[in-house]
Amino acid sequence: MEIQRDEYLDKLIGKRNNGLIKIVTGIRRCGKSYLLDPIFKRYLLNQGVPEDHVIKIELDRPSNIRYHHDAEAFDRYVRSFVKDDGQYYLILDEIQLVEGFEFVLNGFLYEKNLDVYVTGSNSRFLSSDIITEFRGRGDQIRVNPLSFSEYYTAVGGDRLDAWREYYMYGGIPLILAQTTDSEKSSFLKDLFEQTYFVDIVNRYHIKRSDIMESMVKFLASAVGSLTNPKKIYETFRSNGEKELSLNTVNAYLSCLEDAFIVRKALRYDVKGKKYIGTPQKYYFTDLGLRNAKLNFRQLEENHLMENAIYNELLYRGYTVDVGVVEIRENDRRIQTEVDFVCNKGYERIYIQSALNLDTHEKTVQESRPMNHIRDSFKKIIIVRDGGKPWMTEDGILVVNVIDFLLNKDLM
Repeated sequence: MEIQRDEYLDKLIGKRNNGLIKIVTGIRRCGKSYLLDPIFKRYLLNQGVPEDHVIKIELDRPSNIRYHHDAEAFDRYVRSFVKDDGQYYLILDEIQLVEGFEFVLNGFLYEKNLDVYVTGSNSRFLSSDIITEFRGRGDQIRVNPLSFSEYYTAVGGDRLDAWREYYMYGGIPLILAQTTDSEKSSFLKDLFEQTYFVDIVNRYHIKRSDIMESMVKFLASAVGSLTNPKKIYETFRSNGEKELSLNTVNAYLSCLEDAFIVRKALRYDVKGKKYIGTPQKYYFTDLGLRNAKLNFRQLEENHLMENAIYNELLYRGYTVDVGVVEIRENDRRIQTEVDFVCNKGYERIYIQSALNLDTHEKTVQESRPMNHIRDSFKKIIIVRDGGKPWMTEDGILVVNVIDFLLNKDLM
């Protein structure tokens, strides 16, 4: 089964021959290497690039171990493939295994006929600040686990069944190779513990792995809820962790963000046009990993749906904040929330996630914050079951979550 990742392929095509190192980052096992080969490599060959002008080197192969501690020898090895002045494309997998790889890659940039693409899978290369390793000469492409549309293209069948599988087991591509619920849950639990968690603990020299473990579970339980480092800190303190500091909590949260396990959504005052410091919301990059961390308990569909919508909006290229709208009622100021304020260039969209709008009162409740926003940008409520798209009496578009995730045009 081959999963087409056209969104990312288009990004690679757009950055082709731009004079920068293309750095493919993202959470482990999300399909970074597969994107470069076979997907991008096949594209190059179809465009007429000779096969011997696409150089693919996998540094985790036993035959390439000799280059791990000899960057100069690795540099010579790569250059030995360049036989003429034609354009070459260099794809390097697991490049972080080469000590001093940053120096080597920067050297390749001086070669006008060498276009460089790299990926890696250890915790160092997953770092969100990897671009700084290349002194501003890198161009990052962030790859996510499968979106629902990518997932559905692969599995097909009944849309509702696919949605239920997706919000339960997520979009790590290898989940599609597991055939039973038991296999899927075991795969995700092992992946989190033996890959992601070990990487984070080793990379950041985490002394209290038990605290880190508990923090991940806390965030998993709090998806869709406002929280902040101080609240997390006070929760641990109330549970007897008297020696834990607020600085440690902040540092551990940064580690989880840096490794792409979770993402933070800031609060934005829509009327005041300013950011509000705390609290904020945390969402998981993959729903299956979130659920595995809670042993597949706490599967409230409304929270998982909200997380899926947030991930989809990022996948579509929006910056996403949690909106705060102040309302005056009976001489009182009341803060209401719009789940997502989405921006892309001059475009803005307000989105509310609601499990259903089965009564008039529920529709009024969910519409209320957006009805107090006086600009003319598009407003959408996404529901689990909504039939065909329809408009409220206030002009707010209502769409069901499956249609929204499968059809970009609804935005």
